[in-house]
Amino acid sequence: MDFRKKAHSRNLGTSMKPTCPSHLPADCRAVSQILSRVGDKWSVLVVMALSQGPQRFSELRDQIGGISQKMLTTTLRGLERDGLVTRTIFPTVPPRVDYELTDLGRDLTVPVIALGQWARRNQDHIEAARAAFDARHSGGR
Repeated sequence: MDFRKKAHSRNLGTSMKPTCPSHLPADCRAVSQILSRVGDKWSVLVVMALSQGPQRFSELRDQIGGISQKMLTTTLRGLERDGLVTRTIFPTVPPRVDYELTDLGRDLTVPVIALGQWARRNQDHIEAARAAFDARHSGGR
């Protein structure tokens, strides 16, 4: 059986070709770029922290365990660039800077919360699948 037939049988007859006319490579690239921003670990944690309301940089850093100052700065800048977070500077001494979700950022909390709930519901299943996989693939080492 050649490679194409094996792939076809594994996919149970599914085709890799788009089934809907609006499914274009440019759309996939755009979605991929957005998901790479909103789907990374730190962005999700920052968005969820800010879902509680505006916060200062130090409050965010304290709330999100394990994030470095540089990574928090980079994450906030990316979220601000994508229109998910606003940065407000207050003219005080020393200057106070607050970060807050935009309407778009608040809208993002809906699927992020749903994903988090799914992960918590399925954590035991995923851990069991990992253990089974590791057991199957550790025999020859």
